[in-house]
Amino acid sequence: MIKRFLVTLLAALTGGLIFQTIHTPIPWLLGPMAAVFIGARFTKIPFFWPSWVRDTGLIIVGYSIGLSFTKAALFQIIAKLPMMLLMTVTLIVFCAGIAVVVSKLTGVDYPTVLTGSIPGGLSQMITFAEEMKGIDITTVTFLQVARLMMIIFFVPFLIFGPFFHQDVIIQEAPILSGPTLHGTMPNLIVFAALCTGSAFIAKKIKAPTPYLLGPILFTAILTIAGLRGPSLPPAILDLSQFMIGGYIGLLLKPEKLEHKSRIISLALISGMMMILGSLGLSYLLVMYDQLTPSTGFLSVAPGGMDQMGIMAHEINADLSMVTGYQLFRLFFIYFAVPPFLRWFFIRRKKQKV
Repeated sequence: MIKRFLVTLLAALTGGLIFQTIHTPIPWLLGPMAAVFIGARFTKIPFFWPSWVRDTGLIIVGYSIGLSFTKAALFQIIAKLPMMLLMTVTLIVFCAGIAVVVSKLTGVDYPTVLTGSIPGGLSQMITFAEEMKGIDITTVTFLQVARLMMIIFFVPFLIFGPFFHQDVIIQEAPILSGPTLHGTMPNLIVFAALCTGSAFIAKKIKAPTPYLLGPILFTAILTIAGLRGPSLPPAILDLSQFMIGGYIGLLLKPEKLEHKSRIISLALISGMMMILGSLGLSYLLVMYDQLTPSTGFLSVAPGGMDQMGIMAHEINADLSMVTGYQLFRLFFIYFAVPPFLRWFFIRRKKQKV
């Protein structure tokens, strides 16, 4: 097990260094993800990435995101709750429409494709697929992970491309002159312990993505109360991306699929359609909600809250607003979508009978 992890660690480190050398966006997330994914497919040693490494990275990202929540940001997010609901429902309906097309083209039953197409609810939708009879959990997992990896890989290049060029501010100077560990270590240790505790509490109460959500809410509450923790040095933020990227690279396992080529090609097409749909929704946010293009796009992009938060931090987008939209969608998918899907599938089955 240790040997497998060390080989995986070496591959992830190599990927991160290569992506940093060629100056790709967020190299310490994309590099390990790509290297581990490729290495796991073409080497005889089975790769291994402990979940606790990913969870530690999520705690770091959650703390960093929580620091962006001020009182002003909280009131701004509350004022935008109706727009958040509209954007979330619209995106889910759009993805449900894509699922209809994918289902007809692949021959895979619609409940399986729909469950695999719900945006931003990877763990929740996989759990739901396990509970519902007749849903192919392998296909659901592949569709969810393929979409997630596509968004994580393509969105940074899109954000740094010509469409958002005037909007993106790369934080090179502030990061290089940012805080060091000297003088902040005692506070960081205290906050690290408290954030870790909040993550375990969130897991105990079965909150969605507990290792991210617990530190976000805990740090946000303290920040709003006026007890702001120290900002993190860039090296620690890069380390958190590395921890998450290596884990994501091992999630996609196309060898377990039936009709691989057809489902993989359509998963890529549906993922691209979701990205284009998110671009359209972000344009509405720019027009009617006065958000910048990059903030609007990352707010509605159907990826994970941690990855969108990392990107928002990298380009100086409104981190609290991006997190607010992503957090709203996470809770909506966690609490509202599964009961609706359960009712819809049962009703659909009765109509067929």
